[in-house]
Amino acid sequence: MKTPWWFMHKTPLAIILLPVSWIYYLASRIVYSFRGINQYKSNRPVICVGNILAGGVGKTPIVRAIATYFDAPVVMRGYKKSAETGNIGDEATMLSRDGLIVHTGDRKSNVMLLDRQKKENSPIVMDDGLQNPTVKKDISLLVFDESIGYGNGFLLPAGPLREPKKQAARADAIIIIQSKTPRKNFNVPSSVPVFCAKTQTVSPYNENEKLVAFSGIGYPKKFFRCLSGVVATRAFPDHYQYTDQDLEKLIALAESKDAKLITTEKDWVRLPEQYRDKIKYARLDVNIDNRFWDWIGGKLK
Repeated sequence: MKTPWWFMHKTPLAIILLPVSWIYYLASRIVYSFRGINQYKSNRPVICVGNILAGGVGKTPIVRAIATYFDAPVVMRGYKKSAETGNIGDEATMLSRDGLIVHTGDRKSNVMLLDRQKKENSPIVMDDGLQNPTVKKDISLLVFDESIGYGNGFLLPAGPLREPKKQAARADAIIIIQSKTPRKNFNVPSSVPVFCAKTQTVSPYNENEKLVAFSGIGYPKKFFRCLSGVVATRAFPDHYQYTDQDLEKLIALAESKDAKLITTEKDWVRLPEQYRDKIKYARLDVNIDNRFWDWIGGKLK
């Protein structure tokens, strides 16, 4: 689905949905409690990278950086599996393309599987597991995008929050992806260590090239703003599975603008194979504060 437009603003519709959000949160806490009854404790350190917003904060590059640094396997749900992504999901495909070992599906089962690999002692990186109580985390990292903050501050479906803002205090550390347009009045708990990260969108084209940008991620406008030379944009729902018809229309649009098509790496891995040579992606690199690596190394010891 596309990120609802009211997630970033306290609109009348968001306020109307507030009672529904309270019911949703209460139900989610009941489910959380039951799922945590048989929580599994791994023999290997588990580093959980998650968020309290419904997608779109740039968590995957953080997961990639941490897993690469520690040469660690990644366990993740593998959202929106498809033939185009080898039935493991777009985020898992991205990480696999970087040489990382990725296990998709039930995270508890996969952590138990990795535990049986006796010779391995690297940590396990769990993607998006803060709301999953089936596995005990040794280190919980909460990721925020400074340009999004808490959105409108409301819980789903009135806003983007999976949990109330105060729940950020239960993280062991917070990583804030910095932005040129930070969200006003965005503050995190002072009791939690905070580290900054900077992302860089690396385009395969020079700055003078005209571009038609398209994306199906949580907040496509973030991607569009990072590019230069954009003459047209098209936004699709998050994890969208592109059809031949979609792509032919995009190709025709680019030709009419005398421009090149560009998308995100996460979108690119969802394209049908025959279109990947025709469309390029911009890679999203991340640089996390050096203090973070010292901190997490100390925690693991």
